[in-house]
Amino acid sequence: MVDEIECRNPGMLDPYTLNHNAAAACAWRRRGVVSLAWAAVLASSIAVSAAGEVVVPAAAEAPATAVAPAAAGTPAYVGGQTCVPCHEAAAALLAGSHHDRAMQPASAATVLGNFDGAAFTYNAITSTFSRKDGAYFVRTDGPDGQLRDYRVAYTFGVDPLQQYLVEFPGGRLQVLGIGWDTRPGGAGGQRWFHLYPDEKVDYRDVLHWTGPAQNWNFMCSECHSTNVKKNYRAESDTFETRWAQVNVSCEACHGPGSLHVEWGRRVKEGQEPSAPARGLIVDLAARGGSWVFEGNAPIANLSAARDPRSQIVCGRCHTRRAEISDDYRQDQPFGQTHIVSLLDEGLYYADGQMLDEVFEYGSFLQSRMHERGVICTDCHDPHSGRLRADGNAVCATCHRAQQFDTPSHHHHKTGTDAARCVQCHMPARTYMVVHKRHDHSFRIPRPDLSVKLGTPNTCIDSNCHSDRSAQWAADGVVKWYGPTRTRGPRYATALDAGRRRAVGASRLLGDVIADRSFPAIVRATALTLLENNPGAAPDLVERSLADPDPLVRRAAVSQLIDWDPPRRWQVGGPLLADPIRAVRLEAVNSLASAAAAVSLTPEQRVAFERAVAEYRETQAFNADRAESWTNLGSLDAQLGNLERAETAYQRAIRMQPAFIPSYVNLADLYRQQGRDTDGERVLRGAPDGADVHHALGLLLVRRQRIDEAIGELAKATAQSPDSPRYAYVYAVALDSVGQHAKALAVLEQAHRRFTGYRDILAALVEFSAQAGDREAAERWARELRESSAR
Repeated sequence: MVDEIECRNPGMLDPYTLNHNAAAACAWRRRGVVSLAWAAVLASSIAVSAAGEVVVPAAAEAPATAVAPAAAGTPAYVGGQTCVPCHEAAAALLAGSHHDRAMQPASAATVLGNFDGAAFTYNAITSTFSRKDGAYFVRTDGPDGQLRDYRVAYTFGVDPLQQYLVEFPGGRLQVLGIGWDTRPGGAGGQRWFHLYPDEKVDYRDVLHWTGPAQNWNFMCSECHSTNVKKNYRAESDTFETRWAQVNVSCEACHGPGSLHVEWGRRVKEGQEPSAPARGLIVDLAARGGSWVFEGNAPIANLSAARDPRSQIVCGRCHTRRAEISDDYRQDQPFGQTHIVSLLDEGLYYADGQMLDEVFEYGSFLQSRMHERGVICTDCHDPHSGRLRADGNAVCATCHRAQQFDTPSHHHHKTGTDAARCVQCHMPARTYMVVHKRHDHSFRIPRPDLSVKLGTPNTCIDSNCHSDRSAQWAADGVVKWYGPTRTRGPRYATALDAGRRRAVGASRLLGDVIADRSFPAIVRATALTLLENNPGAAPDLVERSLADPDPLVRRAAVSQLIDWDPPRRWQVGGPLLADPIRAVRLEAVNSLASAAAAVSLTPEQRVAFERAVAEYRETQAFNADRAESWTNLGSLDAQLGNLERAETAYQRAIRMQPAFIPSYVNLADLYRQQGRDTDGERVLRGAPDGADVHHALGLLLVRRQRIDEAIGELAKATAQSPDSPRYAYVYAVALDSVGQHAKALAVLEQAHRRFTGYRDILAALVEFSAQAGDREAAERWARELRESSAR
């Protein structure tokens, strides 16, 4: 069986940014394996002074206050100050808001932190904060670990923390890992703190403030300023980033205002307005119907249909997503410029509750509120950012207080925190040490799922009843509402089973995919889990390719990658011309490896080449990241452009030496060329990681160095216990050298974790039979048959 072990190309990678969290690392999803953190410190691009004087890079060019002018008749950005004379009330609300102060030049009016000689020690490094001649400086460890003085160029945010940006050569802005807690002293604030207090981040770490993980140009700029153009130049490894306005101003949401200003001039002069939409790309004020109560109905209904585009404006920045183009327009579908993260493991719990820093939009897409037509501005004033009403009153806009804001509904004492709607329906988690954020899926508490799946529930996880058990909370819900009170995320069991590769997962996932009453983001997530759980009917995937929602189409086309090439092209080829860019890019990923295996019609060839060109343009847009070069390498490898693929992988490694997929893909490229000596050299020089050990183990198997291979495969299995494939391969290798008992032990342990993984069950049948344990072999064979039947 060892000869059957093959190294598979890990596929193309998508960047998932943590927008407006410059102190968090970015991660990428690798098909069917694990999430891998990227890293690199571009020390070669950073000039430091050996004498330790102030570093104010002469090469750093400050972003311009305006982007290049638009062509005649095309709406152009005019600046928020132009809006004030006609919109004084809105401007007054915006002034001082989080959006207004999202990013500001550092000055006495904007800097909130203590720069009066304050000191802060982290990981044996003492940083000091000072002022000189009206400028603000921090003395801290630079890219080589040495203390240097850095001038603060911009502030970032205001509440509950403020971060600080430093200019570096090549047009880079980097975000300090030490932030200022702006909360009152009585609440624990008015102090310096590190964004990673439980880790020891130094200059060699992926999370160090001088590395690409903390780079403003890629990580933060789009959502803290207006109309940002990143403008990365790969040939010089520099940025020429520009913005229309340094903060989040009027036009960030309303779109470029020049035509609206002209419309206003014509109205003022008594002329007929030239544009029915008042010169705006999207007229956010004309959002459509309002919420009204009909008779004694407990919940309000919309009086008329709404324009859903206003939701996209908020979702652009309030979601976990990847930016694939800066050609953003407020009136176009979100997928034209961004890839929204699904309910992936590590980001969300199986029931859809937020886990990692995912912000609000992905949660809201799961909610019944979203389904009914609620939009962000129903609850939040769009200019101030504040709630439209205090406490439970904001919910009473649509939910009659007489029915819902009473002890008979919430079973808690009126006026207490426990009686607040958000306490039960919008549980909060704290990110960036001090920033509490509420889950916007508005779910009904399900402690019964906590008992069954281990998901959180607000009863015991919000410090209300932390001394109680989930079963106690579940029993309480039954007592209050009866045994049938199980409304909520019915998809949790399916997603959990899919993640665990459990028996019956394919059927459960198929039920979710086929049921359009589930939110699109849920059905899309279920589709992606099919790759871990083969057996679902292919027609489910095929039908999903025509789903109205691009999230579902994108997920469906990603599942074609292992289909027979002719069939893959037959059903997936049309999506190369999908109206949504994110879907087209995923179609390229799934079809590229099959392009040479089928006879394409001239029309198919043109569509494919056009989509490939767009794919390359997208990677060029993000060419400051190693994953984009890895994507290009994978694409060229599949297209047979092996020299270009090798060059791309090598570029990725040089840019971000800690980004593991680049090494694994390059070594696999060498395998395809019979160059395992070169592949071993690459993997030996790669950072430590399960995927490196696994790839190296397979390489050593091919080179007949089995003892060495087993050691590497053992490390991969230990470092990635969530990978049943790694456990399976390790067991096969052990069995091949006569370690039959240990192989069976590895398989049995993996089976307890992944009950429906058929390769493991098949191996248990074979190895048990080889060991002469007929009873065990029959038991495993019966379980294998039963798993196939489910």
